[in-house]
Amino acid sequence: MNVSLKCFGQLAKSGACDYRAAAPHDLPAGARAADLIDRLGFRDEEVKLVYVNNRIVPPQTALQDGDRVALAPPSGGM
Repeated sequence: MNVSLKCFGQLAKSGACDYRAAAPHDLPAGARAADLIDRLGFRDEEVKLVYVNNRIVPPQTALQDGDRVALAPPSGGM
């Protein structure tokens, strides 16, 4: 399945995850947001918020083909 991914703040990685344009990622069926986070090499404490289709969700949320995922770091005392 394919999902699109945006990352904000220090989570932005060239070619994999940026805040300007969504990057496509191919994942196996049944993948969760946490699997995508692991694939990118982020530690749990680096990701504060996970959005799927503009809704805040837990990292264990199962993803579907075509989902739009965004990751945000802790900031501003969060």
